[in-house]
Amino acid sequence: MKIITTKQMKALESESVNHGVSLAKLMDNAGKALADFICSLYDKKEINCGKNITFLAGSGNNGGDCFVAARELVYCGFNVSVVCVCDKPQTNIALDAFNKMPSDRINIIEGFKSKHTKKTIEAAELSFMSVNGSSNENSSANQAQMEQIQLAEKKRTDAVFNTISKSDVIVDGVFGTGFRGKLDEEIISFFKAADSKIKISVDVPSGGNCTYGSAAEGIFNADYTVAFGFLKSGMTQYPLKQYCGKIKVCEIGIPDKALELLNDEADMQLADESCFSNLIKPRKPDSHKGDFGRLLIIAGSRNMRGACVMAAESALRCGVGIVCTASVEETINTASIKIPESILLPLDCDYDGFMLYENNLDLLKKELGKADAVLFGCGLGVTNDTIKLTEFIIENAECPVIIDADGINCLAADVKLLQKKRSDIILTPHPAEMSRLIGKSVSDIQSDRINTALSFAEEYNVTVVLKGAGTVTAQSQKCIVNTTGNSGMSKGGSGDVLAGIVSSLSAQGYTPFEAASFGAYIHGMAGDFAAEKLGVQFMLPSDIINELSAVFKNLS
Repeated sequence: MKIITTKQMKALESESVNHGVSLAKLMDNAGKALADFICSLYDKKEINCGKNITFLAGSGNNGGDCFVAARELVYCGFNVSVVCVCDKPQTNIALDAFNKMPSDRINIIEGFKSKHTKKTIEAAELSFMSVNGSSNENSSANQAQMEQIQLAEKKRTDAVFNTISKSDVIVDGVFGTGFRGKLDEEIISFFKAADSKIKISVDVPSGGNCTYGSAAEGIFNADYTVAFGFLKSGMTQYPLKQYCGKIKVCEIGIPDKALELLNDEADMQLADESCFSNLIKPRKPDSHKGDFGRLLIIAGSRNMRGACVMAAESALRCGVGIVCTASVEETINTASIKIPESILLPLDCDYDGFMLYENNLDLLKKELGKADAVLFGCGLGVTNDTIKLTEFIIENAECPVIIDADGINCLAADVKLLQKKRSDIILTPHPAEMSRLIGKSVSDIQSDRINTALSFAEEYNVTVVLKGAGTVTAQSQKCIVNTTGNSGMSKGGSGDVLAGIVSSLSAQGYTPFEAASFGAYIHGMAGDFAAEKLGVQFMLPSDIINELSAVFKNLS
């Protein structure tokens, strides 16, 4: 599924006008699509309640979408109320949609504080504060004026709360994809009053930032979100994603010619099974281990043996023909028991159990020449020697290299080493490792994950797998946001399993982007299978490995 930015959506709407589809027509299509979606929920019995529906409408074009939908639904047997939450419609097309609503059949409520009321309150408060030394008569007059205002305001807000309380379904069209900043406290209180209802958002839950995926305090917590035209990039990322509920993307009539505007933009996709269904390579009956690649894994240290072992086991489970595990003696001893299928290459280590550089160089050069892919870094540790090993691998490997964990931490000492690479490189950082690579805070990275991954991939001509909820796989001018996985995978070792999967696919001949994005999808799906069996609290990274065969059967 294609993803676009809010900026791109605005450009598409403008370009649509140039190709004969007006903004008013797009709004009309959007409102009708929203109404059709709501009707479909009742038809499919996803909603089993009454047909009292209230639209919380903003003053912009999102409100206009609501007005069109309200007009449609009133003729489908719904009892419709429209609450104008912010102000009267402020755009011509929204105002036109408002005026076309059958006011005799729709309960229309001015739920906003009028400009007159705001000015009166300000004036009364100012006057009240300056009455020291004034006559009691003036003071009493000001107090009476304030009481009248308070009564009028209570009547206004009561009308909104009463309407919400009597409704079965609340539709949020207050703010659209351009929202920034904070939500007004009164609007938050309206949203809270709707908590027990079926909640549907128009394009994005109000309070959500569609560019960065952030969410303002008090954001509308939707059960369903109807996105118009395309899914917006911020809705694929947390925390916003968790407030969207089930997302339905509806076509609104943007002309194909207008879409040509995106040809020079980065291609962003949301991963689903259709992205990868034809990727699994068939195996001939007379094939042999050499047909499925040779993977060299350089990983592990005395105190982090499991990282190397889990990476090697997951790589073998994903179909690579030969795995050569190069590590320190303690890791090799563990690997000989856990993964007897692997070739083992013992390496010299220092007193603390970390790999040495000079002592192991000849052995690694020999194995590097045989490899179809190299996985480097899981549980490696960061020392002067492992930093030198990182430099050696990047500068000498002529096959794809997957750099994970401490390999990334070693690279952070001099990220410009990537400019000396002789082969394709896939980096698999979590946000903290990405922070070390680019010198930005984790919060900055998390607030703009897609652009962070795309920018780094573009600058260094590498493939980046920025791990986390909604893992982003990026290459120059394209990215895929993953949709599989769960919180049970938030345990040490899950990243090592992912690195093994990606490197296995890479050794088998998948392109770097295929290996990285498909690997993330497989990894997440195996995690979902494990969670289904064991629960997110109790599953382990090794359980993810155990589910890999089920994933491949499912995808095949």
